[in-house]
Amino acid sequence: MAISKKKFLRYLLALFIIFSLNFIIPRVMPGDPLTNLLGEEFNLNEAAIQELRSELGLEKPLILQYFEYWKNTFLFDLGYSYHFNQMVISLILSRMKWTLALLLPSIILGAALGTIFGALSGWKKNTFPNKTMTWTFLAIYSSPPYFLGIILLYIFSFKWGLFPFKGFYETGTLSDIFHHLFLPILIMSAFSASRNYMIMRGSVLIEKEKLYVVYAQAKGLHKDAILFRHIFKNAVLPVLTLVALDFGFLLSGALFVEIIFSMNGMGTLIYEALLSRDYPVLQGCFLIITLMVVGANLAADFLNGIIDPRVRTRQ
Repeated sequence: MAISKKKFLRYLLALFIIFSLNFIIPRVMPGDPLTNLLGEEFNLNEAAIQELRSELGLEKPLILQYFEYWKNTFLFDLGYSYHFNQMVISLILSRMKWTLALLLPSIILGAALGTIFGALSGWKKNTFPNKTMTWTFLAIYSSPPYFLGIILLYIFSFKWGLFPFKGFYETGTLSDIFHHLFLPILIMSAFSASRNYMIMRGSVLIEKEKLYVVYAQAKGLHKDAILFRHIFKNAVLPVLTLVALDFGFLLSGALFVEIIFSMNGMGTLIYEALLSRDYPVLQGCFLIITLMVVGANLAADFLNGIIDPRVRTRQ
């Protein structure tokens, strides 16, 4: 197996702890949990409050609420949002498709560009173009995505009028959606590529000093063949793990990018839920993000085990 049972159990334990914290944190917050659930804009009489408290199971002992929480989680019943007047799971799914439309191309493009340019830069580190490229990616890596978003929005939308200010689409056609998504995807791709570039560059610098590279050079192999046939496969392993972590890291960046571009995705949903103290929505978003990040790391471990057999022996 590419993933050992011990590591798989660690992932299950991590999910159990995170899901349990998701249950505990709202219940240890100060104030009435029903007020947190409904929000301050709701004004109910005492009889209605007691009826709703009974319906939501808040009068049951905490341990029974905990078991009920796990049962609902397995059934994908994440509760009801009284602020959005909608079931939480359907609300998240309707927003998630747009966030994934922003994240997935960004992660794929960022991984491809970052690994290729990072490998070339690490292999020929002393050339002027590679030094310039390193400084450029370092500047992007040091800048928050929302800062890059504000700059590009000002230049390309406000000053030059080349791209729309906000939203996902106007007519709903594929070209219209691409026109609206171009700048956000460009920002997230550049940020993802900068992270992958720095990791891949450092990894290639380490790998090219090893004996198998010297042996390949002694055999007379072409430099590009040495890089892409031998070094690349070993150097890319840390990048695979980083790409998996990017699901969580880029999602946090996407939250601010979606707010800047007024995109109706998961980031905007989390922001609105925070402002309205809609804890069922926040809990549901947290659970979905957890599943995405843990699943991505599990997939990265699986791929690492396939690409490098040494990983399997260390598990």
